[in-house]
Amino acid sequence: MSNEIEQIKDPGLPAHVHRQTDSDPIAAQRAERQVAILFGLSAVGTLLLIYSYIFVKDSVFIFIPVLGNTNAQQLGLGMGMAIALFCIGAGAIHWAKTLMPDEEVIAHRHEFRSEDEDRAEFVKTVKAGASAAGLGRRPLIKRTLGAALGLSALTPLLLLRDLGPLPKDDLTKTSWKAGTRLVTDPGDRPIRPEDLEVGAVAQTLPELAEGEERTLNNIGKDAVLLIRLRPEEFNLDAERLSWTHEGIIAFSKICSHMGCAVALYEQQTKHLLCPCHQSTFDVTRAAKVIFGPAARPLPQLAITVDADGYLVAQQPFTEPVGPSFWERSS
Repeated sequence: MSNEIEQIKDPGLPAHVHRQTDSDPIAAQRAERQVAILFGLSAVGTLLLIYSYIFVKDSVFIFIPVLGNTNAQQLGLGMGMAIALFCIGAGAIHWAKTLMPDEEVIAHRHEFRSEDEDRAEFVKTVKAGASAAGLGRRPLIKRTLGAALGLSALTPLLLLRDLGPLPKDDLTKTSWKAGTRLVTDPGDRPIRPEDLEVGAVAQTLPELAEGEERTLNNIGKDAVLLIRLRPEEFNLDAERLSWTHEGIIAFSKICSHMGCAVALYEQQTKHLLCPCHQSTFDVTRAAKVIFGPAARPLPQLAITVDADGYLVAQQPFTEPVGPSFWERSS
């Protein structure tokens, strides 16, 4: 069986109709200019997007003053991206339909692993096809396509700025430090052990230093649940037991699965439940996962009391709170 690519000569097929650009050099030049114009418009669209992103936020379009800065910028971004993507696609389609080779061919099937001679012939055919596409003979298309593709590549790099700065320590550190008092949320009232009865649960936050203000980011990371059990109900190793105080144990409120707030406590079973995906944590065993998609226990905060009898943190969290993320070590 021949491996060569042959022209189809089936008498049952209608005669192939050649395009005007195949026989008329003037038509071919006209099509080439049309493709180049489309690629050029794509480049203009990308430039419009970049201009709108950088400059329009401080001014408004001269011709559309009623839109205001924000709407004008969004209009410029949308129009620029639409023009850039549409024109580069339309130009590629027009190029393929009018200037690229238009021969009907058939490729005979062969074994999955071709002979070395056939593989070499395939490489030769691909190179010949690339040459037939006309890039070498049509420098205008090559230049405008290169400009359009090069400028369009800047768009995702430019828009990556909106992802914000790298998080650095934001994902691994909280406001808890050794000696930080636990205060009620809401109310910011320091908590004594006697404020909690057995079976009670309280949401707490770290006490703020003078002049500090809470942010939504810190509240999300710093929220801690206090739960009081009878000391004999714990099933902890010596280190984890030393992190409790008179039956009071503290865990991060942020689920280790997807970051939802763990807000449900079953007093009889001593289980904490995440309402989002039903991850269940056993308080008596250092919030070990006993059900659901969470893969890690809730981080435990070591607590004790200070000289005034208020509950304080012994140390910061020993592991990042919240769900898993790239480069997390625990």
